[in-house]
Amino acid sequence: MNKTHVPYKYFTAVTVAFVTVLLVSNIVSTKLVDFGFFVFDAGTLLFPFAYIFGDLLTEVYGYKKSRQVIWMGFGAALLMSLVFIGVNYLPPAADWGHQAAYTAILGLTPRIVLASLLAYLVGEFLNSSIIAKMKIYMKGKHFALRAVVSTLVGQGADTLIFVLVAFTGIFPTPILISIIVSNYIFKVGIEIVFLPITSWVVKWFKKNEHEDYYDTETNFNPFRIR
Repeated sequence: MNKTHVPYKYFTAVTVAFVTVLLVSNIVSTKLVDFGFFVFDAGTLLFPFAYIFGDLLTEVYGYKKSRQVIWMGFGAALLMSLVFIGVNYLPPAADWGHQAAYTAILGLTPRIVLASLLAYLVGEFLNSSIIAKMKIYMKGKHFALRAVVSTLVGQGADTLIFVLVAFTGIFPTPILISIIVSNYIFKVGIEIVFLPITSWVVKWFKKNEHEDYYDTETNFNPFRIR
C-alpha cells in the first residue's frame, strides 16, 4: 500500500531520532575504546541504531522518503563538523584554559570529516536501496533477512571507507585491520541482537501509519532528491 494523501503521524519523530543518533555518534567517535578482542571508536556503540532507523524508514515509508532523511542527516553532520572546525580556530579567551581539550575532542580534521561523511552516504544508501529492492523481489516478506543483508553490505562499506580514508598512513596495517574487523562485527552484531525489536517496531509503524510502501516506480538515484 502506497499512501500519498494523508500526513504521516510519526515520520518527523523518526527523522529527528535518526539525525540525533547520527550526530551524537559522530561526536563520541573521537574516543577509542578497548574491550580486549574489540577495539573501536565509541560512536560504534550508537551508530548501528542509525541503520535500524534507516531500515524502519525504508521499510515503512519507502526509499524516496528515506533518501530525503539521509540527505538531511548529511547536511546536519556537515554543518556540525564545519562549526566544530571553525570554532577550534577562533582565538580562545585568555582565562579559558581548555583549548587543548577542545582541539583533542572536537577539533575535527578535514580528513576525519571527509571519511565520516563519505562512509555515511555510501553505507546508508546501500542499506536503504538493498532493503527496498529486496522488498519488491520478495513481495514484502522476510523483513529480518532483508535487514540483515542490507546491514552486512551497508555497514561493511561504511566501516571500510571510514577507516581507510581516516587512518591510512596513520596506523600500521595490523591496527587498521583490527579496527575494521572489530567495528564491523560489533555494528552488525548490535543490529542482529535488536532485530526482533526492530521487526516488532516496523510492524507497529506499518499498522499505525497505515503504510507499507513499495518502491516499484522509484528512481534509486541517490542524488534525485526532489
